[in-house]
Amino acid sequence: MNLLKKLLFLAALLPGLALAETAITLDHAPIDLNNQASLQRGAKDFVNYCLSCHSAQYMRYSRLEALGLSEKQIQHNLLFTRNKVGDTMTVAMRQDDAKKWFGVAPPDLSVITRALGPNFVYTYLRSFYRDPARPTGWNNALFPNVAMPNVLANLQGDQVAVFKTHVDMVDGKPQKEKTFEHFELVQNGSMTPAQYNAMVGDLVNYLTWMAEPSKEQRLHTGVYVMIFLFAFFILAYYLKKEYWKDVH
Repeated sequence: MNLLKKLLFLAALLPGLALAETAITLDHAPIDLNNQASLQRGAKDFVNYCLSCHSAQYMRYSRLEALGLSEKQIQHNLLFTRNKVGDTMTVAMRQDDAKKWFGVAPPDLSVITRALGPNFVYTYLRSFYRDPARPTGWNNALFPNVAMPNVLANLQGDQVAVFKTHVDMVDGKPQKEKTFEHFELVQNGSMTPAQYNAMVGDLVNYLTWMAEPSKEQRLHTGVYVMIFLFAFFILAYYLKKEYWKDVH
């Protein structure tokens, strides 16, 4: 029921998100669920930068063994609290406190890419810009007036959004409208733009895997199931012909 409630909550946000999408084109996320190295890097970045505020309560740390990590590697490199390898990825921050601090509680990220799509999340994480008018000092071109600050700013650097102002007639009256054009990097981060894009790509790749960890195994098994059904169909067809050959 909790998962259903979260999906319904995200669905309720979609109309507003769809409006935001008209201002900026979604970029293609470099998703490759067979790239184990990328998934491992994404898991590390998720734990380091996302898990302090956002939970992933439908994912257990032990599930990361499917990415080629041993229990000791998970314990030494990805567990920074008293959690155990078999525990789910929860956060210590209380929902009430988060709502008071940010205005809205950070959503659980277990199935965020299934709800919004990898391209949306990939573009969103690269669309923060400085905005002194916002309480956090940050805004997002894809999701205007978002409550979340740019937690990756030290990696990406500071960028500003360049808007084009044009006048539209509304009810016979001129009204100024702003349209997003591009970003300008005004202060470098610890990564180059190419490195930052690659890091975000790994993170979104991991989020996509986390939303359905058994997908690749399910697709692999599905191939054998289809082969079996095809072979069974041929057998059943000739068996049917044999049984009915004397029936007129």
